[in-house]
Amino acid sequence: MSGQASGQAGPGSLPPNPWNAHAWVVGEPVVGEGTWIGAFTVIDGSGGLRIGAGCDISSGAQIYTHSSAKRCVSGRSFAEVERAPVTIGDRVFVGAGAIINMGVTIGDEAVVAAGAVVTGDVPPRTIVGGVPARVIGLVELADGAAPRFVTGPGDQP
Repeated sequence: MSGQASGQAGPGSLPPNPWNAHAWVVGEPVVGEGTWIGAFTVIDGSGGLRIGAGCDISSGAQIYTHSSAKRCVSGRSFAEVERAPVTIGDRVFVGAGAIINMGVTIGDEAVVAAGAVVTGDVPPRTIVGGVPARVIGLVELADGAAPRFVTGPGDQP
């Protein structure tokens, strides 16, 4: 019986998870109903991770709840692998290749642009992009209307 068929990861294979056979998921993340996780993502729940309902985590995105940077640069005299939880609200879109670092909270209905590196909290209905990520726009939602992404002076209502 192969590793995947028995529920165990075999040599060179990814650990099984209920979201995408081609995603690397560690720890025990809490993932809301209707959330989609794309292939080739890294989902690190080792420090505590909650992803809300109705989110899209695009292919190649990475979410980290730990860092070994201080341990590494100290020559291991700082022995701890630091961990801090990540919380992603409901209906959040995370673009392809985006990176979300430990300790970050992303509010409901926010958009993280492709390739962004999120190092701080993101308010609800905010669009962030860049390295490091910064606010580049707002999400406008109105009853019965298509959502709008307002990103510059030409997009103002």
